[in-house]
Amino acid sequence: MPGKILRRIFSRAAITVLLLLFQIMLLLLAVAAIGERFYFVYISLIVLDVVLVIYLMNKQEPSSYKLAWIILISVVPLFGGLTYLFYKNTQKLPRRLERRYREQTAKHLTQSPEIMAALAEEAPDQLNLARYVLSCGEYPVYRSTHAEFFPLGEIQFEAMLRELEKAEKFIYMEYFIISEGHMLDAVSDVLMRKAREGVDVRLMYDGIGTGMKERSEKFRELRNSGVRCLAFNPFRPLLSSIQNNRDHRKIIVIDGITAFTGGTNLADEYINKKVRFGHWKDTGIMIRGEAVRNYTVMFRQLWDISELSSPLNANDIPVAEVMPEGTPDGFIQPFSDSPLDDEPVGKLAYLELISNARESVCITTPYLILDDEMIDALCFAAKKGVDVRIITPHIPDKWYVYRIAWTLYPQLIAAGVKIYEYTPGFIHAKTIIADRAAAIIGTINLDYRSFYLHFESAAILYGCRVIDEIAADFDMTVSVSHEVTLEDCRERPFLSKLSGAVLNMFAPML
Repeated sequence: MPGKILRRIFSRAAITVLLLLFQIMLLLLAVAAIGERFYFVYISLIVLDVVLVIYLMNKQEPSSYKLAWIILISVVPLFGGLTYLFYKNTQKLPRRLERRYREQTAKHLTQSPEIMAALAEEAPDQLNLARYVLSCGEYPVYRSTHAEFFPLGEIQFEAMLRELEKAEKFIYMEYFIISEGHMLDAVSDVLMRKAREGVDVRLMYDGIGTGMKERSEKFRELRNSGVRCLAFNPFRPLLSSIQNNRDHRKIIVIDGITAFTGGTNLADEYINKKVRFGHWKDTGIMIRGEAVRNYTVMFRQLWDISELSSPLNANDIPVAEVMPEGTPDGFIQPFSDSPLDDEPVGKLAYLELISNARESVCITTPYLILDDEMIDALCFAAKKGVDVRIITPHIPDKWYVYRIAWTLYPQLIAAGVKIYEYTPGFIHAKTIIADRAAAIIGTINLDYRSFYLHFESAAILYGCRVIDEIAADFDMTVSVSHEVTLEDCRERPFLSKLSGAVLNMFAPML
């Protein structure tokens, strides 16, 4: 219970409300102090707001984000502009970290021309996407790789334990959320034992998603056993200027030859050992082979800029296992999306699959907060005759996100998009499949924070056999889900509609 209360106190929404109340209090104190000069101050703030609106309108940012701030500044002029100035300075990590981050990628990852030529021949429709991720994300595509799909977190958990036991050189683990329980206990036992055996074991976690828990007994045990634990972007109330850039990635790399990614965090609800929102549906993949190199570099990028340690060198990246000749299984391109470069790689990769699909688009996401560009792409695809289906949770973990999603349903359904709610509970999986020929699976939600503010990771699969398994799992999930109709939307209570409409105006801030 105390942990739950702390999570609520230090949640993003609670911190935002507290900061706004603090600013209002300062404003009231200022009014009391300056007395008759209040009108001069008030007019100065209005002028500031006008300048900020002009500045916002000319910024290269998503229109929905700019509109949300303009509404706030217009409706609450006394502190709307001041709030924007505060948040403007809480958006980005220092530029010096951006340079170091990108240098790591360019130095250690190179694309094989032969593989790109093979992709152009065997999957020409996907070539442009691969080129884009290589050019703007700097992550190569690989062929000598194998992928295994996990339709549930508990199945992935079993495979994780099995693979962790095989570690001989290093274990890199990176999570947004780590919570005490059965899952952490089981993983910790392996990590501590491996660290005592001389394996380089590193555990990185987000400073807000997990940061409040790092003082627990379990973390002390890990450190005392030789496990190197590191918080990314620690939370420092009212002192830190980088609170929005969270590490939302979920990555495990073992000896540079095996990697895991997907939606599953290190907490019991993700493997249904703890029931929070009904049955928890998550997905993930395990990758073996040369593509693991991308994940090794991804992990070390954030670790090195967080610890300010010596840069990654070639000896830190072992030569990955090459799959036997005659067993190529499509192409895999693991990539990371960073808020440091102003390039929304994850969002544009999603848009590319949606826009170029000819037959079907299948999406699972826990959060459906879409901007106009994404809505237009989904609606246009449906209107062209593409079978567009989206699965969202029936039991949400965030009520306000659920209300916003329902404000979008009528427009999407009217255009021909099919919306399903996962009736057994909460779906946390983040996947998209296009024409059953290409897919993305990883940590990227369909919301503003994943697209623009968080560090995310995913893998693009081109022509891999495992795509059929992901598609079959999607079909199975649809069979136990409720299809939302326009009648369902019309029957929503008035207050739910109203609150959703109001929240939708500020969706990019949530």
